[in-house]
Amino acid sequence: MCNRFVSPAQEVIEAHWGLEPSAQPAWAASIHPRALGPFIRARGDGRELIVGQWALIPHFAKTAKLNYSTNNARAEELAQKASYRDPWKRGQRCIIPAMSFDEPNWETGKNVWWRFHRADGTPWGLAGIWNTWIDRATGEVVESYSMLTLNADEHPLMRRMHKPDPAYGPDEQDKRSVIPIEIGDVDAWLHGSVEEASRLLRLAPVEVFAAAPVA
Repeated sequence: MCNRFVSPAQEVIEAHWGLEPSAQPAWAASIHPRALGPFIRARGDGRELIVGQWALIPHFAKTAKLNYSTNNARAEELAQKASYRDPWKRGQRCIIPAMSFDEPNWETGKNVWWRFHRADGTPWGLAGIWNTWIDRATGEVVESYSMLTLNADEHPLMRRMHKPDPAYGPDEQDKRSVIPIEIGDVDAWLHGSVEEASRLLRLAPVEVFAAAPVA
């Protein structure tokens, strides 16, 4: 699970992902669940930058403020979970730009935050899904998105993150990781079929990461 990340500036996002400059609402550099943040989605045969809430609001929600968390979505459950199955089926996939993201490490017995950059210095493009929700009472349109995660029990780096659950053994923890989409796979992720997108649901090799405890 990921609960905080640092966003690139808008001009960095536009340059890195080849987007046309556009007027967007301001967002904070450090993004937490339910805060506004940028994401990239398909528009026609191209791409567009959108600012929305980091916590997907499903179509059946009666209010934009949910009493459960939707900032992360398990990739293995996208086709089954009520909150995510329609956006996934409709191809409402997005790229979430991040300069870095943070994860908790409990190897010392207490929480030590680690920060994850890319080793090549470029921004992360993290896999997500989005939805447009309309308030039936007011007509307000709210854009929102979730960050996808994948089981990382076998990943040499990401399996070290998060607090172990004492109810489960060391091989049953379901450690989670975000899913980077490489720049060459962006069009397949945004415009491809569900089957093509499913093939991109994989963890990055450990050498892609530059990770260390937060000073």
